[in-house]
Amino acid sequence: MEKIQKSDINFSTKVVKIKRVTKVVKGGRRFRFSALVVVGNNDGIVGYGLGKANEVSLATLKGAEQAKKKLLKIPIINETIPHTAVGKNNGGKFFIKPAAKGTGVIAGGGARIVFELAGIKNILSKSQGSKNTNNMVGAAFDALKQLKDPLSVAQTRGITLQKLFWG
Repeated sequence: MEKIQKSDINFSTKVVKIKRVTKVVKGGRRFRFSALVVVGNNDGIVGYGLGKANEVSLATLKGAEQAKKKLLKIPIINETIPHTAVGKNNGGKFFIKPAAKGTGVIAGGGARIVFELAGIKNILSKSQGSKNTNNMVGAAFDALKQLKDPLSVAQTRGITLQKLFWG
């Protein structure tokens, strides 16, 4: 996996979900905020993070910093992914499949934001199990992590790209 220089990239940031969490203490309730944030450059690089703070703006800022630490380079071919993959995270399971040109992003909730910020224009997906947003975004990232570039697969096997695709 290649190192990604954060300074060279212009990131778009989107907040997927903000939750208010409460801690009951002796004097009453203490409110904090948890923000799930996705960052991407719309050209194959995407990351996600979870930030927690006493204010919403600080939580989103921390989430964006966490996301930039967990960047992922995704192979995109003809505005879609190269092959199918299944990702898992806690109780969530996520299935992704390449789609024909003009299909669009068929995904719901947080996964749609992940695919759009990654620059994927055509993809089919299905979520199973947990409907928790954190689990779905994590499972979508796990599926994207499993994607391999056809050129690197051909080099690993010691064959040409034509032989890889047409035997």
